[in-house]
Amino acid sequence: MKSALDIKPDISYKSAGKFEETRFEKIHNEIFKNSVEASVIVAQEIAQLIRSKQEKNKACVLGLATGSSPIKVYEELVRMHREEGLSFSNVITFNLDEYYPMTKENNQSYHYFMHEHLFNHIDIKPENINIPDGTVAIEEINQYCIDYEMNIKSAGGLDFQLLGIGRTGHVGFNEPGSHINSGTRIITLDHITRVDASSAFNGIDNVPKRAITMGVSTIMRSKRIVLMAWGQNKADIIKRTIQGDISSEVPATFLQNHPNATFVLDQSAASELTRFKTPWLVGECLWTPELKSKAIVWLCQKTKQSILKLTDRDYNNNGMSDLLAQEGSAYDMNINMFNILQHTITGWPGGKPNTDDSHRPERANPAKKRVILFSPHPDDDVISMGGTFSKLIKQGHDVHVVYQTSGNIAVSDEEALKFAELASDFVGEEKADINFKAVIDFLNNKSENQIDSLEVRKLKGLIRRRESYGATRYIGLKDANTHFLDLPFYETGQVKKNPLGQEDIEIVKEIIARIKPHQVFAAGDLADPHGTHEVCLNAIFAALKELKPEPYMNDCWLWLYRGAWHEWDIHEIDMAVPLSPSEVLLKRHAILFHQSQKDRVMFQGNDSREFWVRAEDRNKNTAVLYDELGLAEYEAIEAFKRFDY
Repeated sequence: MKSALDIKPDISYKSAGKFEETRFEKIHNEIFKNSVEASVIVAQEIAQLIRSKQEKNKACVLGLATGSSPIKVYEELVRMHREEGLSFSNVITFNLDEYYPMTKENNQSYHYFMHEHLFNHIDIKPENINIPDGTVAIEEINQYCIDYEMNIKSAGGLDFQLLGIGRTGHVGFNEPGSHINSGTRIITLDHITRVDASSAFNGIDNVPKRAITMGVSTIMRSKRIVLMAWGQNKADIIKRTIQGDISSEVPATFLQNHPNATFVLDQSAASELTRFKTPWLVGECLWTPELKSKAIVWLCQKTKQSILKLTDRDYNNNGMSDLLAQEGSAYDMNINMFNILQHTITGWPGGKPNTDDSHRPERANPAKKRVILFSPHPDDDVISMGGTFSKLIKQGHDVHVVYQTSGNIAVSDEEALKFAELASDFVGEEKADINFKAVIDFLNNKSENQIDSLEVRKLKGLIRRRESYGATRYIGLKDANTHFLDLPFYETGQVKKNPLGQEDIEIVKEIIARIKPHQVFAAGDLADPHGTHEVCLNAIFAALKELKPEPYMNDCWLWLYRGAWHEWDIHEIDMAVPLSPSEVLLKRHAILFHQSQKDRVMFQGNDSREFWVRAEDRNKNTAVLYDELGLAEYEAIEAFKRFDY
C-alpha cells in the first residue's frame, strides 16, 4: 500500500495512519473533519497541477465529475481564479458522463451543471470543454463514444481524474457488472442510482434510464485519481471499496490496482472503516468514555448477550484485552455501562420536577420549561419526535414548534392541482387570495423542468402549512405556538437551494430571542438526501453562537434528534424517551395528517417505506436494542443526543 509520500501527488495530504491502523485497507485514503476542508485541499492540488503545467507550457488535461461531491472543489477553484489569478487557459476538460437522452439546456443535464458551477466563472476556452452529448442519435452513439476516447488520447491522456462514488459502487456511471476493460459507452442505470437521483428530478419516474459514461479502463489510464465521498450514506460502499475484494460488482474496487489513487473522505463517509468502526480489532486504543461505550455495546451485539452477562473471556477474545486490563474486571465495567445506559432513559424529556436529577438526562428545574422544537420541513417534528413532542405538552411545558422551511418543493403538481381546483370550485376566482385559475392553467401547461410560479409555490406552501396545523392540533399544541419561518435560502422553486445567508440566521435568532428557551430540539440528521436539514442545523448553530452572550442562553440546552433516515447509535444516545403503544399510535396519526407526503413521497431517499412506517420501525428497533442489552422492555423509544454549542 502506498503512502502519501510514495504517490507524490501535487499537494501533501495528511498521513493516513500507521500501517497497523490501516492494514485492512487496500486504497490510500485521507479523512478530514468535514467536506469543506477536504474540498479545499483537493482544489489546491488541482490548482498546483494547472500551474506546474503552465510553467512547462503544456496543456493540463482534467477529468471532471458531477454530483454533490465536487461542488465545493469547483467553488474553491472559482475563488482562486477570481482572487488569486488562477488561469484555466491551458486546461482541457473531459467530463465523466451525461444522462441519455438529455438536452444541454435541461437544468438536470451535466452540461448545465458544469457551466453553472465552474465553466461560466473561469477563463477556460470553450473549445477545450468536452462533455458527453446526451442528444446524439442512438444509431450514432457507438462511433461517438469511440471518438470521445480518441479525443482524450489526442489530448495526451488524463493528467488528473476527479471522481465521486455511488451507493452501487459506480464511478462515472460504470454500474455493477462493468468490466475493467470497458471504454466510453452507453449504459443502463442501476435502480439504486436512479432512486438516489430522484430528488433532483422530482421523482424517479423522471430520471433517465440510460447514460453515456467513460469506461473503467478510461478512468484507470488517468495519471492521478482522487475520489471524494461525503456523508453517512456513502460509508458502507466506501468500506466495501477500500477493504473488500476487487469485483465488477463494486466497480470502484478496480481502483485498488491504480498506482496513484487517493480517496478523500469526511469522517461520516469513513465511519464504517475498521479503524474507525472497531479500532480495538486493529490495535491498542486510547479508551475514551465514548469509545468504551461503543465497544461494550458492540461486544453485546456480537456475542448476543446482555451487558451484565459479559465475561472476561468475551473481552479477551474480541480485541479488548487492554481495556479489561485497564479497568480490572468485566463485572465492574459491565455495571458501570449498565448504569450509564439506564440513566439515559426517561419518561420526562423536559425534566422530572421535585426529583434528584443527578442521574437524569434533563434538569428538574425549572419545572416548567420554554421549549423550541425546530423542524426543517413541515413534518420532521412528528416524524422524528412526535411522542416526545406530546409528552412535553402533556407535562405542562411551554412548547413552540418552529418550521424552518415551507416545504413547498415536496408537494407534487398533481396534489397542488387537486387543491387549486377544489378551492376554485368552492371559493370562486374573485374572492380568493390566490389566483386559482392562473395556478390551474400553469400546472396544466407546465413544461419539463419549469420552475413553479410564485402563486403555485404559495399554494404548495399553504398545503404543507395546513397539514402542519392539523398535526400539531392533534398533538395538543395551541395554534399560537406554531411558527413558520419560510427561510429565504429554501425559496428557489427548485431542488437546488441558495447558500445559507445572514438573513436566514437573523430570522432564526429572532424566534430564539423572543421565546428565550430552556430547551432547543433540532434535526441532527445530516443524512437527509437533499441537504436541507444540514443548512437548517447550521442556521441554528450560527444563531445560537451569536446569541450566546445573552444571559438566558446560560440555561438553554440543545438536543439533537434524527429524522427519517438514520437513528443515533446506542452509545451516542444521551436521552432515550420510551413510548407506550398508545403514544406510538398517536405519533402515527399525527404523521398521517401530512397527506401530501403519504402516498407519493418525492424525496424519500433510498428507503421506499412511507415516513410513518420508517419512524415506527426505527423507534421499535431502538427499544429492542435496549431490551437486548438487558434494560427494560418498551414498545418504542425516541432518542436524542445533547450537543454543546
